[in-house]
Amino acid sequence: MASKNKLLWEILIPKFSNDGKEFEIEFHKKWDKKIGKISGGLTILRTAKGHWINPDKKLFSEEMIPVRIYCSEKEIGKIMKFTLEHYTQDAVFCYLVSNKIKILNKNKNLT
Repeated sequence: MASKNKLLWEILIPKFSNDGKEFEIEFHKKWDKKIGKISGGLTILRTAKGHWINPDKKLFSEEMIPVRIYCSEKEIGKIMKFTLEHYTQDAVFCYLVSNKIKILNKNKNLT
């Protein structure tokens, strides 16, 4: 059953560190495990390329990993804070994908 206080979020995870070194798969798996404990699960999408200008007017171009997470706003706050620390980032980007979620479980009614 879809919870009324849970929403579908997407957060962008860096593929490379600030010094350009690619994060090891095991490093990402530690993040995955922690996020799974907070939210109950996650969906990792294909890598995307992005670029933006920071407040100091410096252009950043990097590969990001979009990850979708079904959780409460409080939980996404915890996830963003953990992500900021785990990946040693200056900022973390997250946005709401949908506030209308339908879940159909076997032998149950559509929620």
